[in-house]
Amino acid sequence: MLSRDIRLTTPRLVLRPTEPGDAARMAQIQSNWNVTRMLRLAPWPATEAAMADWADLHGKEWAAGTAYRFAVLLDGVMIGTADIDDIDGTSGEIGYWFDEPYWGQGFAREAAAALMDFAIRTVGLKRIVAGHNAENPASGAILKRLGFHFQAATTKYSKPQDAEVPYHMYVYEA
Repeated sequence: MLSRDIRLTTPRLVLRPTEPGDAARMAQIQSNWNVTRMLRLAPWPATEAAMADWADLHGKEWAAGTAYRFAVLLDGVMIGTADIDDIDGTSGEIGYWFDEPYWGQGFAREAAAALMDFAIRTVGLKRIVAGHNAENPASGAILKRLGFHFQAATTKYSKPQDAEVPYHMYVYEA
């Protein structure tokens, strides 16, 4: 089992395992429809109770090795999350979301790159998938810069939109 004391650092960010105490900030970020409408499984409207329930699962997932979820901090302030989940053997799925004021500044790419390194070197993943709402091409551009290859255009159910939405899937082979 990997220690939850781990910290991933980049030139500007610190990624640390999420904690139940992050629920209020998570709810604050996801209360912005511009953020949440791009997510597949986020509750809408976002509540601190829903985020606390989700955060409570993170330690169990970490212990089981099925997901590693990180709070992304800039100068000690949580600006988003990045995670690798659905881990099965040597494959998993990467995801991330950020508070809107931090979009377009390279933070998602920086955090995702650190997470990819962790997933490959520490967790031992060989295949990583990722996807994004087709209305969010910036996320696709990040994935391409990280070496992901477009796999398919499909639809996925969006819990916040309560509808099937166009979705783009990517794959990275280590």
